[in-house]
Amino acid sequence: MQTPVEMAQVGGRTVYVKTVAVADLPKDVQASVPGRTQLYAVHDEAGEQLALVADRKMAFVLARQHDYAPVAVH
Repeated sequence: MQTPVEMAQVGGRTVYVKTVAVADLPKDVQASVPGRTQLYAVHDEAGEQLALVADRKMAFVLARQHDYAPVAVH
């Protein structure tokens, strides 16, 4: 699953990647990812979610492709 985002509009150069439980997401998002228990969110420095992707590697690649420095949040 990929959620499109215009990352060039983001202010800072650091983004944060964190695990998100599918059960905590809105029902329409849950319905679009059957069989998954977690996704990975990319957030800007202010905490705004920029993207929601299927795996951690994809989140880091997405950030780097847009010249951002991804950091894992534990």
